[in-house]
Amino acid sequence: MCSTDVPMNVSEGPAYDPDSAMTVQAQIDSAAGDRLARRNALLLAVAQSVGGVTASIVFALGGLGRIRAARLRTACGMLPAGYIMRHLGRRTSYLSAAMLSGLSGLITCFGIIQESFLVLLLGTICSGSAGAFVQSYRFAAADTASDTFRHKAISWVMTCGVLAGIIGQQTVIATKDLFEPIMFAGSFAAIAVLNLIAVCLLILVRIPKPTAAERATKGRPLLQIISQELFIVAAACGIGSYALMSFVMTATFLAMIGCGLTQTDVALAIQWHVLAMYVPSFFTGALIARFGQARIVAFGLLLLVGCGFVALAGVNVEHFWVALGCSGSAGISALSARPQ
Repeated sequence: MCSTDVPMNVSEGPAYDPDSAMTVQAQIDSAAGDRLARRNALLLAVAQSVGGVTASIVFALGGLGRIRAARLRTACGMLPAGYIMRHLGRRTSYLSAAMLSGLSGLITCFGIIQESFLVLLLGTICSGSAGAFVQSYRFAAADTASDTFRHKAISWVMTCGVLAGIIGQQTVIATKDLFEPIMFAGSFAAIAVLNLIAVCLLILVRIPKPTAAERATKGRPLLQIISQELFIVAAACGIGSYALMSFVMTATFLAMIGCGLTQTDVALAIQWHVLAMYVPSFFTGALIARFGQARIVAFGLLLLVGCGFVALAGVNVEHFWVALGCSGSAGISALSARPQ
């Protein structure tokens, strides 16, 4: 027997499996990568809970013109926001939007003190523009996450979106008399403070900027997208449901105060509305998978009908709260479509 023929020692363990080793290494790399993803998701979630209160406060204290301006500017700002984030990166865009949102609070506060409706509109337009960026925090949380952690990252941010609705309304209740006898100026000044906290958090977020190849990538032509039957139905349902929800939101402040209810009652009604908007998003996907898109859309539209019947049934605080809750929950009527 040659000296090189050494028998294998069974105590050395099983034979080396390169495929198994690659799997283990992939798991290690995924875990290492998710450390950054967890950090980003946590920062964005907390930033959502404090920076996302701007819209909640504006809705709670808004009059006719200011709510319309905020919603219109947020809707019109979605496409520009996507373009800006695509070229400047999410972190830079979010920081700029948070500073703009804080500035909007100061502008609106100044408008109330000076009793200038035009300044109020300017502040609301600024807050609406910034709100278009806050809508995408959950997608930013998924950017650096692995496939296994991506859903958790999104859920963290969405959960804090629910908290934003509570924090916003409690902020209104706590600060509405801060600059007494000038009502509500303190609530808008609080927007600046909360967004300053959001800026401090967003500075710590680390999301790579899009590469040149990613910036050059284009999706399907817009005409091809809007010509689909699914898009047409989704757009029609979205326009109808959001128009009705905006109508209810616009009238809530004036109607509740006109019926002798307090600003605290108004704030709590908006809080229920915001909670009803966000909470169903945790299980809407499962409902769509079980019952289909069409049934869920129909159910959402029925909730809007129910909102109208509840509102017509009386003017007690409970009627307003339930009606606002129904209109918020109607958001589950949104249809899903494939990316791009």
